[in-house]
Amino acid sequence: MQDVTAETLGTIGTVIAVHLNYPSRCAQRGRTPEHPSYFLKPASSLALSGATVERPAGTELLAFEGEVAVVLGERVHRVTPEQGWAAVSHVTAANDWGLYDMRAADKGSNVRNKGGAGYTALGPALIPAAEIDPAGLRVRTWVNGTIAQDDTTETLLFGFGRLIADLSQWLTLEAGDVILTGTPAGSSVAQPGDRVEVEVSSLDGIRSTGRLLSIVTEGDVEANPAYGSTPTVTDEQRIEAYGSEAAWRSDEARRAGDTASAATRQTPAPTTGTAPVLSPELRGKLEAVATATLSSQLRKRGLNNVTIDGLRCTRDDAKVVGIARTLRYVPNREDLFTEHGGGYNAQKRIVDDLHEGDVLVMEARGEKGAGTLGDILALRAQVAGAGAIITDGGVRDAAVVAGLTMPTFYATAHPAVLGRKHVPWDTDVAVACGGTTVVPGDIIVADADGILVIPPALAEELVEECLQQEHEETFIYAQVEAGHPVDGLFPLNAAWRATYEAWAAEHPREL
Repeated sequence: MQDVTAETLGTIGTVIAVHLNYPSRCAQRGRTPEHPSYFLKPASSLALSGATVERPAGTELLAFEGEVAVVLGERVHRVTPEQGWAAVSHVTAANDWGLYDMRAADKGSNVRNKGGAGYTALGPALIPAAEIDPAGLRVRTWVNGTIAQDDTTETLLFGFGRLIADLSQWLTLEAGDVILTGTPAGSSVAQPGDRVEVEVSSLDGIRSTGRLLSIVTEGDVEANPAYGSTPTVTDEQRIEAYGSEAAWRSDEARRAGDTASAATRQTPAPTTGTAPVLSPELRGKLEAVATATLSSQLRKRGLNNVTIDGLRCTRDDAKVVGIARTLRYVPNREDLFTEHGGGYNAQKRIVDDLHEGDVLVMEARGEKGAGTLGDILALRAQVAGAGAIITDGGVRDAAVVAGLTMPTFYATAHPAVLGRKHVPWDTDVAVACGGTTVVPGDIIVADADGILVIPPALAEELVEECLQQEHEETFIYAQVEAGHPVDGLFPLNAAWRATYEAWAAEHPREL
């Protein structure tokens, strides 16, 4: 195999990029095209492995897209798909960078948002097309060593030959032209200092491009409004750039935590706007109160269906307080499992993306006929610092999972793999688990009495009233223990409340 060099880049003519082509990306975007569509990228955007890619000053949404690039070896015009693939000389890895801040200004052309220097990285090696099966390639992307994208060309909507046949109906493609064939799910926003790598390989691993490295830098020259459009960002653009609102919020909170305190992390629920930070102080207070007390205070606010019911726990002494991340399984259908169940599927992606204190909540529809989690992924979640895993389905390798320090709440043990009953479908969406709804960003509190789902906007107020309630109940317990009847004492009538307040003056709350 030969390397992609500066001389190689100098021989490249037109660069054509495909919009949507992977089913996983279509599912993420919520649309599946009937036919391929394209945009052009300037040759000045080409870059080698190891090059920097600048996020311009005043922008925030520079996103990576790992792709397979095909290189034409001969001129083609009005060819069939078979002839189109025969005209390909090599494939290589590509990173099709895009600046979402300029998408609105470009109005679909992608000229500025996709045309910057370094925005089309190629390499590091070229794989001869004659040595590979175009439907047997794997494309992976890593951000700072953590996998972000992993998919194969087995289920592409539009195969490489068809793309060439379609384009050649209207254009004459020349030797040296490059087609970027689309990106799978997992594309997201990179930050200055990030190292993003893309690799294309055969499914057997024998052929590989090696890892194509791009290093993100921060620009220091802002756009001049006197010359034209300037960057604009909306929440909708942020969601598209990150792939989901939860991913955007999670990254926003992570970066805020890096700046302030690694212990302070915020993942707001999409339906409640800005949620309070689950600070060490709030976490400590929630850990100090019983779920029974929290449940009674939630009930006073009209929230009755906020418990995840019917599950057992691997740790009888567990006390869990954390932020909900979610995974949804749908009933198994063999064709859908082929598309969504293999490789770096939704289950594996979210486990790899768990952070300190996250609580992964799985919707398995109460199906007990297969596992939804096994020992390897449970261990990965524990190593990542997750607070707990909750599933209303089965757990495999139950003895090993029970031996971990991280608690797992589950419906039953079952030896079968998830493919018997489930397809891992999507992540960080509202899910149904154990009879209630869990939204990403909800606060999960669990102990021996059960599992509660707390709307984050209520948490601060709620825990204060819980602490007050438990302070009163400490007094009441002592009075009952001393022989007093509960009538008028539980709850406190006026006379007993006056007695309590005198006692409280000498016994202040600890939190």
